[in-house]
Amino acid sequence: MKKTSFVTGFLFAAGFLFAAIGTARAAEKVVVYNWTEYIPEGVLDEFTAKTGIEVEYATYESNEVMYAKVQLQKGKGYDVVVPSGYYISKMRKEGLLAPIDKSKLSNFKHLDPNLLNKPYDPDNQYSIPYTWGSTGIGINAEAIDPKSITSWKDLWDPKWKGSLLLTDDVREVFHMALKINGHSGNSTDPAEIKQAYELLKTLMPNVLVYNSDAPREPYMAGDVNLGMIWNGEVIQAQQENPDIQYIYPKEGAAFWVDSFAIPAGAEHKENALKFIDFMLQPEIAKRCVEFIGYATPNKSALNLLDEKLRNNQTIFPPAEVIQKGDFQQDVGEAMEIYNDYWQKLKTGN
Repeated sequence: MKKTSFVTGFLFAAGFLFAAIGTARAAEKVVVYNWTEYIPEGVLDEFTAKTGIEVEYATYESNEVMYAKVQLQKGKGYDVVVPSGYYISKMRKEGLLAPIDKSKLSNFKHLDPNLLNKPYDPDNQYSIPYTWGSTGIGINAEAIDPKSITSWKDLWDPKWKGSLLLTDDVREVFHMALKINGHSGNSTDPAEIKQAYELLKTLMPNVLVYNSDAPREPYMAGDVNLGMIWNGEVIQAQQENPDIQYIYPKEGAAFWVDSFAIPAGAEHKENALKFIDFMLQPEIAKRCVEFIGYATPNKSALNLLDEKLRNNQTIFPPAEVIQKGDFQQDVGEAMEIYNDYWQKLKTGN
């Protein structure tokens, strides 16, 4: 979900270069729309070198931005997108995704069956898992004792007034309040969602910033010392500052799976399949874990990882931690309720 600045310039430059090339060789390109900083440097070049297919690459910072763009263009303009599970379900139901011919994915066999055939996409007809992770609590251990923070509820302490970071994601933010209230993070009950909204209103004085682009950066800059964050962002931050740490809240974290999908109007579906299959290679999947800091669903890649990384519980949490949390699911029409309350929260109503 979302993700290192040195690659950003490369990708944007590549995008402009490949756009120019692609105009002349439209049949030999693939247009990829992905989360910011979600593919290791050099991988796109390797794909082009191996297949002759140029990559046009664009990035987004939230599922909502990606969805709005794909919906506006009626599934055209992109060949590969990387939605989270609950958006796979939503886009599939709305006819925005094309079925995926898994017989053309020679590396599909490497995927962990435990992360396949989920309710948001039975039999993976429309999506192929790329990575999975969680949303929990980020903390700067140099400024705050990590042992003093164990719960989502700790963020409501008045002493954090004007100092917290929240991800700019309605479902993740509401997940906090729903879990504190003893409900599922996937609740569709209007009364439970309203109760969560009322609780979140009392959190707003503590909020300094929303960030779903690179939420590690305010922690690393010293602008915030506590708040929400994705686990992979902490892994990246620790390369420069090991005091940035990750806490799985006792009520349960939000878990998600980001998957490759092909928009219904994609112009280069065969090239999209080749790109997805390339990314499913165990060695490529291993490099993705090392770069983005999120877990891979590629079981063959796990054995290639350094033992220290493979045993890192920030990336690969134990079963009891996963059981406390909720993997995000599509909430259907209840999403309108979430969005209405979300706008009220962000506008101070």
